[in-house]
Amino acid sequence: MGAFFILFAGFLASGIPIALALGIAGTAYLYLSGNGMMMLMLPQRMIAGIDQFVLLTIPLFLLAGALMNVGGVTERIVTFARAMVGHRRGGMSSVSILSSGFFAGISGSATAEASALGAILIPSMSKQGMPPAYAAALIAVSSVMGPIIPPSITMIIYGVLSGASIGQLFLAGVVPGIGIAVGLLIYATWRAKRDGFPVTPRMGARERLAATKRTLPALILPLIILVGIKGGIFTPTEAAAVAVGYALIIGFVYRDLTLQRVWDALIATALVSASILFITSMASIVSFVFTLEQVPQLIADLMLSLTDNPWMILLLLNIFLLILGMFLEPISILILTMPILLKFQAMIGMDSVQFGTVVVLNVVIGMATPPVGILLFIASAISGEPVTRVIREALPLIGICLAVLTLIALVPQMTLFIPRFLF
Repeated sequence: MGAFFILFAGFLASGIPIALALGIAGTAYLYLSGNGMMMLMLPQRMIAGIDQFVLLTIPLFLLAGALMNVGGVTERIVTFARAMVGHRRGGMSSVSILSSGFFAGISGSATAEASALGAILIPSMSKQGMPPAYAAALIAVSSVMGPIIPPSITMIIYGVLSGASIGQLFLAGVVPGIGIAVGLLIYATWRAKRDGFPVTPRMGARERLAATKRTLPALILPLIILVGIKGGIFTPTEAAAVAVGYALIIGFVYRDLTLQRVWDALIATALVSASILFITSMASIVSFVFTLEQVPQLIADLMLSLTDNPWMILLLLNIFLLILGMFLEPISILILTMPILLKFQAMIGMDSVQFGTVVVLNVVIGMATPPVGILLFIASAISGEPVTRVIREALPLIGICLAVLTLIALVPQMTLFIPRFLF
């Protein structure tokens, strides 16, 4: 398997897109290892990797988020958060965190969240006197909530690959998402007092009520999805379709959507969905290669040769996933490592829903972890600050996310209480 990893690393270093790097490296390995006839099966494996009905949730949830974004929901969420906490010292930092939490319940994507909110909130925080690098770091790390708070594209992929209940995974992400938000709010409040960030005037009661009324329809979308799935009203795939219909209705009711904006949302959704599904199909080739070469069993045997302590195995697995998250997209990581992950889950005896939440949080934290976390580079580009400064400001924020990760890994009830109570 060394040849595969050398080829894959070489393709990535040469600038080849990750999806092509996965597919070409897997195909080349089969040829070089004398399994050339197996290459005839690859088209079938690629189609089988994406020929699953539940994957229809991905373009539908993406479309719902895109419709709300082009329909002005992002600006209304920021206005609502400003009405609630903008009057606090350094209030725009708290606004950014709350906006990320609310937006997470719509988009389900960390990169979309960082891009959409960063363009609005990083300049706003800078105008309030906060260092631009700190503003960028706050947006980058708070965007981690995107794939944790339901609906989550990453949770859907994990559920499809592992067989875990997507509805229960959605519910399991609520407490970790809130935990990250609370931790970041505490840090932002402390930082604002320490550095003496300015205080902005409180909005009047009438302004706060108006902001709440305009934003409330968007904020209840996650509740509609969770209640509908839990109540057996619709499946996760049908919930995604309901989300699209709901986004269209509130967009046209508020007269924020036009046919041109709907078309723009469809184009954006098609591009992102094609990218995700193409990566999924290409990664299926690598998953086939790993299964053929019994890589999960080899890695499990290697891990057991180091330690048979379940807690040490979990620690090593977390470190492994965090490192992968720095370099690869979460969906690619899940598809590549799922056979290995399921092996480790059986070894440590962790509940599948709790384990899935731990895995997803690991890979999305990696997106905001130096040296090459993609969220850091997105926020750095928006702010115009060198990524090294953004990383320096992001380190304590990443520490908060890691503390939440540790808690959900060690305390099962943090993730399992809501799913077990409602299901």
